[in-house]
Amino acid sequence: MKPHRGTTILVLGILSLVCCGLLGIPAWLMGNADLKEMAAGTMDPAGQGTTNAGKICGIIGTVLAILGALVGIAYFVIVVLMGSAMA
Repeated sequence: MKPHRGTTILVLGILSLVCCGLLGIPAWLMGNADLKEMAAGTMDPAGQGTTNAGKICGIIGTVLAILGALVGIAYFVIVVLMGSAMA
């Protein structure tokens, strides 16, 4: 059996919440792949909880990063439009 990468996935997921939302993407993808391998019986299932938690943190971090980027873009557009309207 292959060893699980639950700790790595959890660290990436937490970092995506704390500092860089883009780290959530690898946590999400790695978590999906490892959970599939655990279900197939080719990977050590001892890290299933840690892997799932990291995957969920990665999903949340990715969604928050996308929402933050959209809010930033909207703010920039509004400021530019207001600036050009005042001129």
